[in-house]
Amino acid sequence: MSKGNRPKDSKMRIRAFPMAMDEKYVNDIWKLLRSAIQEIQRKNNSGLSFEELYRNAYTMVLHKHGERLYTGLREVVKEHLVKKVRADILAALHDNFLQVLISSWQDHQTSMVMIRDILMYMDRVYVLQNNVDNTYNLGLILFRDHVIKHPAIRDTLRETLLDMVMRERRGELIDKMALKSACAMLMTLGLESRTVYEEDFERPFLEQSREFYRLESHRFLAENSASTYIQKVEQRLNEEGERAVQCLDESTRSRIVAVLEDELIRCHMTTIVEMENSGLVHMLEHDRFDDLLCMYKLFRAVSDGAKVMMESLSRHLRQLGRELVTEKCSNGSGAVGAGGSGAGGVGSDESMLKSPVSFISELLDLKERFDRFLEKSFLQEATAQ
Repeated sequence: MSKGNRPKDSKMRIRAFPMAMDEKYVNDIWKLLRSAIQEIQRKNNSGLSFEELYRNAYTMVLHKHGERLYTGLREVVKEHLVKKVRADILAALHDNFLQVLISSWQDHQTSMVMIRDILMYMDRVYVLQNNVDNTYNLGLILFRDHVIKHPAIRDTLRETLLDMVMRERRGELIDKMALKSACAMLMTLGLESRTVYEEDFERPFLEQSREFYRLESHRFLAENSASTYIQKVEQRLNEEGERAVQCLDESTRSRIVAVLEDELIRCHMTTIVEMENSGLVHMLEHDRFDDLLCMYKLFRAVSDGAKVMMESLSRHLRQLGRELVTEKCSNGSGAVGAGGSGAGGVGSDESMLKSPVSFISELLDLKERFDRFLEKSFLQEATAQ
C-alpha cells in the first residue's frame, strides 16, 4: 500500500482545554451554569445534561476561576430564596403557612443536592483549599439567613409550632408529621449544632411548658388525692416523652422530662408526701403498695426526692414504735397496780414476764410488714433501708 493511500488513524483525539481562558469564555461558561442552576430551582431540569454541566464547572475550577463560580452560586441561590421562596412563604403567613414552608424547604434541599452534583469538583478543590462551606451547606446557610431568620417567618413559625404542641396536649388532632418535619428542618439548619433549633423553638417551648405545668400542678393538687396526683404526673411524663420522640427532635425528650419533674414533683414533694388522708402515711396504713411504688419511682428521679419519702417513712416508724412501747408500759403498770401484794403480786409478776415476749412479737410483726413495703414499693434499694 502506497504512502499516499495509508488509512487515517481511527482513534478519537480529545482536544485539551487551553491553559488560559479569556474572560468571554469564562462568562459564557458561567452563564450556562447559572441558567442550569435556575432551571433546577424551578424544577425544570429534565432537559439538562449533568455530565456537560459538570465538565463546565470542572473547567472553571481547573483554570483558577473557582472563586467566580462559588460567588456566582451564592448570588443565584440567594436571589431565588429572596425573590421566590421567601415571597411565597410570606404570602402564606395566614393561610397554610407550615405546609408551604416545609414544601419550600424540601424543594430547596432537592435542588441543592442536584447543584452539588454539578459542582462536585469545586467542592473537592476550591472549597477545601479556601476553607469555605461546601455547596450543600452554603445552601443551608442561605436558607437559614434569608428565609427562616426573616422576622415574620421566624415568629410565625415559632407561634405555629408552640400552638400545635398546646393543642395536642389538650387532646386535639394535629399534623404530627408537619411538626416533626419543621423541627428536623431547624436541626438541619444548625449544621451539626442545636443552636437554630434551640433558639427558634426548643427554648420557648420549654419556657411555655414550665408555665403550663406550674399552673396545672396547683390545679391537680387542689382537686386530687396524692394517689391520683402521682398517676396524673406519670401520665404527663409519658405523654411528653412520646411527644418529643414522635413530633419534636428526640434530644428534647430529656429536657422536657426535666421540666415536668421540676414543676410537678420537686416543687411539691413535701405537700404530696404529707397530704392528709392520702399521703405516704395513708398509703402505708392501707397497704397501697402500687401507689407507694409509683411515688417512689417518680420521687427518686429528682434531687432529694427519695430522701423526703424516707424521712416521712422514718418518722412514721418511730411514731409506731413509741406507741407500741407506751402501750406495753401502760399495760404493765396497770397489771402491777391491780395485783397489789401477796398472791396478787405474784400474778402481776407473771404478767410482766409475759409482756416482753408480746412486745418483741409485735415489733417483729411491724418489721415484717415494712419489709414487704421495702420489697414491693421501694425496690429493695439502699436508700430505703
